[in-house]
Amino acid sequence: MALINITLQGKGGVGKSFINSLLMQYYLKRGFEVQGFDTDPVNQTFAGYKAFPVKSIQLGEREDEINPRFFDDLIEDLVALPENAVANIDNGSSTFLPLLSYLLESQVLTMLRDAGHDVRLHCVIVGGQALEDTMRGLAEVLVHLPDIPVVVWLNEYVYGRILRARPGSEPEGFEQSALYKKNKVRFYSLVHLPAVRQSTYGHDIAQMTQSHLTFDEAVASDQFKIMAKQRLKTTWTALYGVMEEAML
Repeated sequence: MALINITLQGKGGVGKSFINSLLMQYYLKRGFEVQGFDTDPVNQTFAGYKAFPVKSIQLGEREDEINPRFFDDLIEDLVALPENAVANIDNGSSTFLPLLSYLLESQVLTMLRDAGHDVRLHCVIVGGQALEDTMRGLAEVLVHLPDIPVVVWLNEYVYGRILRARPGSEPEGFEQSALYKKNKVRFYSLVHLPAVRQSTYGHDIAQMTQSHLTFDEAVASDQFKIMAKQRLKTTWTALYGVMEEAML
């Protein structure tokens, strides 16, 4: 049956849509049939990509609500996925808590698993000032959806190292945190996106994502100079390897 990936995080601007674009490129390269769904009511960045199919889904009449009748349409699309297809669902921060509550209430993810589909949750952690917010978002996911495996993306691309200061001790990484230790068996895998030099690699990636281009499209585009293309090639090779190692 199909693999269904759902990206959830209550903090906005942490790279959810970028990660969904990575997943689409990864599965396409591996020869899978893919279908994306963008449920973000505010910023439909994921739906802006033209290199792969992404369907815009409205989950409610307001930005911060989940209407079961609207959500039913998404489930119909998921149930109709072809054998061995992969679905990637990008959810916005404004509907994060309402969606968690509805998924818990409806038990729809359990229903999909019972029907033979493989369901994974993806949650992004970033460093800097947003670290605590993203850790709380992950904690909410773990509490509300206790039976679904979680892929944690440690995204250091923009906000830098994921380290929590501890008075009188060495800074604490994610794998040293109490949240990780308590829930270790819940994690399907950890995907580490390492920090990059922002003036070169970071600039190239930002330009690519702002243009809604895949790595292959960017390398073939006249928008990028020779060395920028080389950096993007190197980055994609490394990212593909990281995702392959995580057995996504």
